[in-house]
Amino acid sequence: MDYLRVNRANWDSRVPIHVGSDFYDVKGFKDGRNPLRPFELAEVGDVTGRRLAHLQCHFGLDTLGWARLGAEVTGLDFSEAAIDQARAVAAECGIPARFVTADVHDAVEALGETYDIVYTGIGALVWLPDLTRWAETVAALLNPGGFLYLAEFHPFADTMDDATGTTVTHDYFDRGPHVWEEPHTYTGDDVLEHQTSVQFQHGLGEVVSAVAAAGLRVEFLHEHAHTLFQRFGTLVGGGAEYRRPEGAPGIPLMYSLRASSGSGPLPAGDSAASSSAPTA
Repeated sequence: MDYLRVNRANWDSRVPIHVGSDFYDVKGFKDGRNPLRPFELAEVGDVTGRRLAHLQCHFGLDTLGWARLGAEVTGLDFSEAAIDQARAVAAECGIPARFVTADVHDAVEALGETYDIVYTGIGALVWLPDLTRWAETVAALLNPGGFLYLAEFHPFADTMDDATGTTVTHDYFDRGPHVWEEPHTYTGDDVLEHQTSVQFQHGLGEVVSAVAAAGLRVEFLHEHAHTLFQRFGTLVGGGAEYRRPEGAPGIPLMYSLRASSGSGPLPAGDSAASSSAPTA
């Protein structure tokens, strides 16, 4: 199966549904809401005056969130429908931003410039079959001393049963490809025109190894006990923070990684390049 063609059609059909959904809350963003998560803001730090590339940016709300914080942003996505919407939102909000349509593996040629920060948002890696090639692309996009920041859903959570998240029912090491036929996207009950998608599972070791092999130095790997939606029926919370009930054994639901290009001191608060710590 031509995964890229299939997934592009799937994501093109998601765009109008997502733009109109409460999940993305475009109206709230236009009114000033920041879509970025608190742990991302803390871990990335001050972006004022820094050049930031957002890979697989969808229709650009997170990209524009960084722009509102002072970054000079470029967003890239393979869906032309998504990029059209990103440009429209940026123009309506008066936010300076550049958006480019291209497959992430072609980002070096498509963007034609380098950056202080390469950011990739939540739910991106599952669409990529080859993390080695992806990490090499990231490294080529970074200025010396720049860094990759990645926030993702934890692959261990995808091994648990869908109903309760308490029993391992899926093979952690089954990389795929996994072909899914789903009539709805994660934002509600609207029916997709193109319902087939092809996804690839990547373990934490695969992610870290690809980043290191590309010549980047891992500054931290943080595992988080919360996620952004009710992934399992047993999770409690609301807004953008759902976690296991009090007293239940914790499992990692998300993770974040930062890796730098070139030499330099570790960020304050991180004592080792291979550090891994559970956080809220």
